[in-house]
Amino acid sequence: MIAATTPLSIQTPKPFDTLSSSASTLSPSLTLAELKARYQAAGQSHLLTYYDTLTPKEQAALLSQLSSLNVERVNRIHTRATTCPSPLLENQSVFLAPLPEECFDSMLEAAPERIQEWETLGLKQIAQNKVGVILLAGGQGTRLGSSAPKGCYDIHLPSTKSLFQIQAERIRRLQVLAEEYQQQQQPPQGQQQQGQEVVIPWYVMTSGPTREATVQFFEENLYFGLDRANVVFFEQGTLPCLTFDGKIMMESKSQIAVAPDGNGGVYAALRETGVLADMASRKVEYLHAYCVDNCLVRVADPVFIGYCVQKNADCGAKVVRKKSWDEPVGVVCLRNSAFNVVEYSEIDEEVAQRRNDRNGQLAFGAGNIANHFYTLDFLNKVASESFEGGLEYHIARKKIKCIDFSTGEVAAPLKVNGMKLEMFVFDVFPFTKRMAVFEVDRLDEFSPLKNAPGSGQDCPETSRRDILQQHVRFIENAGGEVVVGETDEPLEGAPTLEISPLVTYSGEGLNAIVAGKTIKTPVTIASLEDLKRVVY
Repeated sequence: MIAATTPLSIQTPKPFDTLSSSASTLSPSLTLAELKARYQAAGQSHLLTYYDTLTPKEQAALLSQLSSLNVERVNRIHTRATTCPSPLLENQSVFLAPLPEECFDSMLEAAPERIQEWETLGLKQIAQNKVGVILLAGGQGTRLGSSAPKGCYDIHLPSTKSLFQIQAERIRRLQVLAEEYQQQQQPPQGQQQQGQEVVIPWYVMTSGPTREATVQFFEENLYFGLDRANVVFFEQGTLPCLTFDGKIMMESKSQIAVAPDGNGGVYAALRETGVLADMASRKVEYLHAYCVDNCLVRVADPVFIGYCVQKNADCGAKVVRKKSWDEPVGVVCLRNSAFNVVEYSEIDEEVAQRRNDRNGQLAFGAGNIANHFYTLDFLNKVASESFEGGLEYHIARKKIKCIDFSTGEVAAPLKVNGMKLEMFVFDVFPFTKRMAVFEVDRLDEFSPLKNAPGSGQDCPETSRRDILQQHVRFIENAGGEVVVGETDEPLEGAPTLEISPLVTYSGEGLNAIVAGKTIKTPVTIASLEDLKRVVY
């Protein structure tokens, strides 16, 4: 457990295509002799123990894997993870402090004029094609009972739209809003110039198990109406599984045992796949990153973008207010005077219950939702290979099925026998002095899909409920009334009213049609024409 104090200052401690994977940092043309020498020097020569017993096909597969692996980097990461343990471990000095007021604002408390100011500034950046989106979509829907990529999942909205489609259509709508903003900035009639097409490039991070299925899903659905040239797929990296003394494990005589490097592996993946270079070539300056499983995510949210730009932040985080002091969610705060996310289980109970004297809210109440802003300059810094040595890798001790070199057989261990190394996406927070933390309404912006159908929490039913309830609020906030029809069967109090993201991004553009009018459920609204037909 951790105590807390108030700090005095904030301290900073290959080309790709739609099917690209992490680029090799070593030449694939290395000879067997060169590989043996390299792995001998790295202390990992055991990986070639069975080479002479393999078939030609197996030999080729092993050599390919060894050639593409930066073994020196693996050794550096292991050394870093095992000799520089997390300061949150027991018996280490850790001081926590709430977020400084100057880097924190709340949508729940901000005046409407300020929110409009942030939104306008964000739309300006989008209209100038300065904003891109990074989607963390490497996970499978295993806990949902599906082996497909989680973004393909249908939460059983009336429209049957997948998470990918919902998010793609939000991008399409936002591009329209930015073009409308652009037109409003045109000079008087007769002096107008043709504005540029607004593009929000979408960088979709997949993983080995999900890459092919993700690309195929986009292609089968014609990229959900987006220009395929502006949807870029890249693959999350992997790291070898290691023994506790740093030896790379093998899952067979011809195959290294590997595991995904965590969602924080996005930074190395951006570098190694050429995505950062693509962003630069498009003159993108600001990036919004989020996880695919949040059905309410406001993709490239202009309010958030504008807020962070106005703050001159190089890194930003959306947060939600914790429901209670003991809600099991990580907290964005200061750890040893640097920005960080601290897990709920690592905060002393007395500290977790502290209140802010100004507003009575929890002092450590900024719940992390993995929804971030970056400047491209900041991403280039934290993604550089020279910078990687300062990042914190986390050790997950696991039972790992592997070759037993004493017998030459694959063994299923009865106890923990190795480690997987991973990074978290927020591990770069300590390296910014210009952080912006933006609190948003959980009801409007956060409904994660984590658990199996019927589990009652963070599941398909709650995701569907939260979207439908939001769409009811859209109508009511625009001055309309929603009446539950006789044939409707509301889900957990949510009437069946779905509005396409192509109609409205966050409730805008509805007033002229619904103010003073009524809508009866169940109803699905795919266009403004649909909306005009159903109001009375």
